Amino acid sequence: MAKLKIKKGDNVVVLSGSSKGTKGSVLKVYPEKAKAIVEGVNVIKKHTKPNAQNPQGGIVETEAPIYVSKLALVDSNGKPTRVGYEVKDGKKVRVAKKTGKEI
Repeated sequence: MAKLKIKKGDNVVVLSGSSKGTKGSVLKVYPEKAKAIVEGVNVIKKHTKPNAQNPQGGIVETEAPIYVSKLALVDSNGKPTRVGYEVKDGKKVRVAKKTGKEI
């Protein structure tokens, strides 16, 4: 399994699918499945039974995971970019390929 270049808290844009062009921040990453949950993207309606947290039950909207290959990191300019790595001061840091700035 390849290492994911998108991490929790990153700002990303959706490249394909029904949510194409939507920007959001990554809430959770599943590296073993190569998926991520992005805020406001791939929203599904889930029917829930009544329980202690939700005594009434009903329909709840939540974000579902989306494949990381459909996401691109957004750099400081607000444009999608690829991710590269450089060693600075003995530490490996992520770098935006388009601008060369550290992420």
